[in-house]
Amino acid sequence: QVPLVESGGGLLQAGGSLRLSCAASGTIFCINTMGWYRQAPGKQRDLVTVLTTDGSTNYADSVKGRFNISRDNAKNTMYLHMNSLKLEDTAVYYCHYHTWWPRYDYWGQGTQVTVSS
Repeated sequence: QVPLVESGGGLLQAGGSLRLSCAASGTIFCINTMGWYRQAPGKQRDLVTVLTTDGSTNYADSVKGRFNISRDNAKNTMYLHMNSLKLEDTAVYYCHYHTWWPRYDYWGQGTQVTVSS
């Protein structure tokens, strides 16, 4: 198992931008997908974006055109670039890796993003 450490969350005003980072302490092998989820208070954890190893991406409708996922393989780090933030983007954000062998789900510890008016 490879620990994931998230950073970059914080408090900011609506319309602002933020970049979240998810650093793996080592190399994760046999990656199927990687991405970000978020969980708002009292709600379930929802998918924000997913990136497959062939480079294809998928975004939740609510963040399309505003959020972008990227990865720096040399640093074993994944990023979530968030622009034009809205109040409804307030949540705890979790990074996630799914591996196909063994079948396993890695989760970050979560980082709080709070958007104020």
